Amino acid sequence: MPHVDAEMAAPIAMGAGGLVETAYAKVNLALHVRHRRADGYHALESLFVFAEHGDLVSGHSRQDGVLDLQLQGPFGPALDSGGDNLVLKAARALQAFIGEERGASLVLTKYLPVASGIGGGSADAAAVLRLLTRLWNVAIGQAALGRIALSVGSDVPACLSSVTQMVQGRGELLERRTVEGLDGAPMLLVNPGLGVSTARVFAGWDQVDRGPLDARNMEQLIIDGRNDLEAAAIIEAPVVAEVLAVLKSCAGVRMTRMSGSGATCFALFDTESHRASAAVAVRGAHPGWWVAETRIRAA
Repeated sequence: MPHVDAEMAAPIAMGAGGLVETAYAKVNLALHVRHRRADGYHALESLFVFAEHGDLVSGHSRQDGVLDLQLQGPFGPALDSGGDNLVLKAARALQAFIGEERGASLVLTKYLPVASGIGGGSADAAAVLRLLTRLWNVAIGQAALGRIALSVGSDVPACLSSVTQMVQGRGELLERRTVEGLDGAPMLLVNPGLGVSTARVFAGWDQVDRGPLDARNMEQLIIDGRNDLEAAAIIEAPVVAEVLAVLKSCAGVRMTRMSGSGATCFALFDTESHRASAAVAVRGAHPGWWVAETRIRAA
């Protein structure tokens, strides 16, 4: 597992001769699975927050209509740059929707681990939608852009704005939220060095509806919030339980949970000093784990 903490991308607006967007890492502070819908999707209730850091998507316009993608960064080799890549899928969906004749040469610098529960692919797709609307000077409403995003993936609409929000349904119902104490909160992300199958984790959910998510304040999130996929993820990857135990043992922890369908887990801390000490301890005890020190992105 590459050690990439110091290299994680900070937000920047412009590259040399092109445009750059940050694909902010998504974290589910709580994820309640309510039921399976008639269309086969699961009805979810989740509070999404976003880290200040993530992958980078950059691009230059081209006149021949071609969309091409290069992959780089520590986790670039783990992805395929073909048509199934969500970045290209999102780019083609936007191009088709607006009838755009120009193309783009895109570069994805992958700092976030793949299939890790922090929305890397969805965030990358949302970032390329933001980038191309700027690169091509597209006039498109947020509702239309949201529909394009949803056609690419359930988490992509929320990643368009990358702000704290309640997400319901399959990802189409979004409500921006302000929860006191979250903006700028020190956060540690830890992945034990493996990806897990989202489909397998959802298939392993016990189908028990344990009630709605109350995300009015931090106390409710800590006491009543949960990730209903944790148990299934631990069956798929028992090391997730170890990651959670390690984070819970750190000093100054306010909350720790698994994000999404795993295997990345997170901890929120009282202070950046507590987070830094925890990061040193985790890296020292588990040098093969991916560890990222960041903060919750302010709305």
